[in-house]
Amino acid sequence: MKTSKFLTISLVIIALVIGIGIGYMISPEYSMAKHGSRQMADLGQADKYVDLRYLNAMIAHHGGAVILARQAARYSKRPEIINLANEIIANEPGAIAELYEWKKEWYSNNRKVKDMQVPQLGSYDDTFDLRFLNALIAHHEEGIVMAEEIKLKSSRPEILDNADKVIDFLTGGISMLKQWRSGWYLQ
Repeated sequence: MKTSKFLTISLVIIALVIGIGIGYMISPEYSMAKHGSRQMADLGQADKYVDLRYLNAMIAHHGGAVILARQAARYSKRPEIINLANEIIANEPGAIAELYEWKKEWYSNNRKVKDMQVPQLGSYDDTFDLRFLNALIAHHEEGIVMAEEIKLKSSRPEILDNADKVIDFLTGGISMLKQWRSGWYLQ
């Protein structure tokens, strides 16, 4: 009887843990946590390839911004979001091309970088722009962390200058995105 009761309680606890795990895995928060932990750059030690790892990570990062922007350009109804998305779509390929050129010049590396996984924002509804803003803010924050990390590990002037520009640009972008978010959704 004691064994049966212990077994029943154990099975209930196991089922609860599995249920919570499955619920967590299918929720948007899990997707974002998975996205963040998998995509957050860990550039490793400051060895002769740290700049190459940064270049690859930043290429993927810029590509991820384009993927998010394409979703916003397709579904958003707000002119501010559409204009921002179109600017991202127009400007990021130039930044990507520069990083690829550095890879080729410094490392004789022509390998294409796999696109970053980004959240799928879904079709337009009343909270589409909020989902986009939240995703882009998180995306910018990841870029800042990556740029701050490379500043501690690189000595190459071009990389350090790039990291400073990334930090400045993304910090300003986050400020604007948060203003939009608070003005449109959190009043």
